[in-house]
Amino acid sequence: MIHPQAIVDPSAKLADGVSVGPFSVIGANVDIGADTVIASHVVIDGPARIGRDNKIYSFASVGGDPQDKKYADEPTHLEIGDRNVIREYCTISRGTTQDEGLTRIGNDNWIMAYVHIAHDCRIGNDTILANSATLAGHVTLEDRVILGGFTLVHQFCKIGEHSFTAMNSVISKDVPPFLMVSGHMAKPHGLNSEGLKRRGFNRETLSTLRKAYKTIYRSGLTLEQASEKLNAMAQDSAEVAQMLAFIGASGRGIIR
Repeated sequence: MIHPQAIVDPSAKLADGVSVGPFSVIGANVDIGADTVIASHVVIDGPARIGRDNKIYSFASVGGDPQDKKYADEPTHLEIGDRNVIREYCTISRGTTQDEGLTRIGNDNWIMAYVHIAHDCRIGNDTILANSATLAGHVTLEDRVILGGFTLVHQFCKIGEHSFTAMNSVISKDVPPFLMVSGHMAKPHGLNSEGLKRRGFNRETLSTLRKAYKTIYRSGLTLEQASEKLNAMAQDSAEVAQMLAFIGASGRGIIR
């Protein structure tokens, strides 16, 4: 399954069923799980661990040195889970010692062409990153986030579960779960209602989340005052509790 014109470092570990196309380069200390398909002209540098059943398309650069001027050849890592699709010309960097030394991508993510995932990012499961979405260092995407094409995310930002960004959005603060945002700089534009319906959220839950959204963004309350009201709502709603916990843990502050 290894094309004769591929280059695979002797220290790399390729499990059963791994396919590597012509002119691809698999570097030292790379571990690739079963049935992963590496197309032609892909470069994978280590240390990196890639799970099973992934598909990495041509001209992707995976596990490269972080684009950080402080980086001084320290041994940092990349971890990618299972069943991810990484399309053409994507760039994914390893971590830095200024963080945990690790960039991590979960399972079942759809990463479209020209996406850049910088050092120390944390990507959850079932996300979609449309063409040319760009994540600066130390960004966190929770599960089931969708980033529209050409979305830019500032370093250290966190985007909550089930959130959606429109194309050309510029994110400079944290985005709470369940929201839809757009613009430069990005502003909230209601719940990601269609996405939530597709994922099985019922009318009652959506109604409760709309009340929570209005409390934060339409009531004229300060964030502290809104959080106090959300605390009462959270007693009967796991989703509002999730939103409230996200707001409380926000390091950069949330978009408003």
